[in-house]
Amino acid sequence: MSHRIIKGVAALAALGLGAGALAGCTADSSDDSGKPTEITMLVLGDKPTNGRLEAMLDKLNEKLVDEVNAKLDLFYVEWADWQTQYNLQLLSGDDNVDLITTATDWLYAWENAEKGAFLPLTEDMLKENAPKTWAQVDADGDWDLTKLDDQIMFIPEDNYTQYTNHGFFYRGDWATEAGFPNGEITKFEDFTTYFEWIKANKPEAYPWDVAGAANGEAALTGYLQGHTDWGTLQGVSAGNYAPFQISASDPYTITSWYMDSDELIEAAELTKEWNDLGVWREDALNYDGDTREEFYAGLSGTDQHHTQTFIGQIVNNMTTKQPGSDPKMFYWGQENGNVFKDIKTHGAMAVSANSKNPEKALQVYDLIRNDEEAYDLLNFGIEGTDYVLTDDGKLTYPEGYDSSTDSLGSNFWAGRMDEFEYTKLTDAPNKDEIYASLDEVAKDYPYSTLIVDKSAIDPTLAAIGGVLSEYIPQLEYGKFDDPAAAVAEMRQKLKDVGFEDARASLQSDLDTWAEDHEVD
Repeated sequence: MSHRIIKGVAALAALGLGAGALAGCTADSSDDSGKPTEITMLVLGDKPTNGRLEAMLDKLNEKLVDEVNAKLDLFYVEWADWQTQYNLQLLSGDDNVDLITTATDWLYAWENAEKGAFLPLTEDMLKENAPKTWAQVDADGDWDLTKLDDQIMFIPEDNYTQYTNHGFFYRGDWATEAGFPNGEITKFEDFTTYFEWIKANKPEAYPWDVAGAANGEAALTGYLQGHTDWGTLQGVSAGNYAPFQISASDPYTITSWYMDSDELIEAAELTKEWNDLGVWREDALNYDGDTREEFYAGLSGTDQHHTQTFIGQIVNNMTTKQPGSDPKMFYWGQENGNVFKDIKTHGAMAVSANSKNPEKALQVYDLIRNDEEAYDLLNFGIEGTDYVLTDDGKLTYPEGYDSSTDSLGSNFWAGRMDEFEYTKLTDAPNKDEIYASLDEVAKDYPYSTLIVDKSAIDPTLAAIGGVLSEYIPQLEYGKFDDPAAAVAEMRQKLKDVGFEDARASLQSDLDTWAEDHEVD
């Protein structure tokens, strides 16, 4: 681990702080008395049941008690109906949650900040209770990305490299048999040919087994991203949907592929074709099974999620469980290079406005983000049980380990740090090549500092979400006999509930922002 120690020292030097100086700034727990403070962190994901999480927390809490006289527990918002359950939990007034995993692009950070779910964090509060975190984020100049009305609302995960752009995972061996050279599918609509081959040659498998609620609107947005130059305006949700976009060719005008694009109709016609073909099960909208395990078992030809999942899970599992399957990924926007790098607030940590112990919560966070021992425990587990280090410092897993049943599942996605991350033997062997190919085309999201005022349009956004929830799932899974007519009907209903008023309000915010900002 010498390379990590060197990087950590270098980081401290870059901040102009020695290790001793930072240690001297760490909150002193010697004044604490009585039993340790219980701190609960909200995370996303299905809570593991294999006992490994509890074993890890036992060891981690020994350290936390010793360092800051606190213990950490995790509260899980599970994937079933997670969008609704997440927002309900944050706005419930529950004072049993202290730290909240959030994000501005997928976890409604600005909306929840505006609704009072997060405690504003002062500079003094951060410097006193999370000094290492304060120093690193400040040195990188990223606190402005977290401010609402000039108040810091959360802490960015701004020192961690990843790509979370979504796409299809598929089998290169089956794609080769379907006629694609080297098993490479390079256009979204070409998956029709792949699906047809599976239907004809693998009757035991679904071409794409789908659990509707967990899948979102992938079949629509995957097509739209690759057939337009539009990117989604982050931080403006209508229920479970992001209804506003901005095009690269007109970067100062709010548009919407739900309202304005012919491509939405094209996408819906394609999904109808797939539904008629039997690409997914008939009850896909209501099915809630584990379709990734079906993919691993050879009972589904396709899965979808993001690049990190492909690199860290799919390649190793498919190579192990389906030898010769040659797993590949087709990412949304691959046809036209319409893909974005992760924003620095794709992961972030907030303190609950209802926390009884916000200072202690920050002390715990500072440790699990910046202390190598605590970081390793929370992210990787117990060495020798959950993971093994090779002689050259790479992370692998004990013999017989199966990530489907043995994973730690702590899901700490709001404070990871590059200098504490290991290279994993189970990562895709072409990981660097995948990153390099994305780096060549991926764009920076230019609107990270745009904060829109949704207070006046929240009721309208809720109504928009209601209309979209009526139509988008049906369009997604090809359930309308006449997709074009359904889209026209949906658009009229969106107009009726005030879509254009919401768009005008957002456009005004964008116009004001553009006075001081230029999109490259």
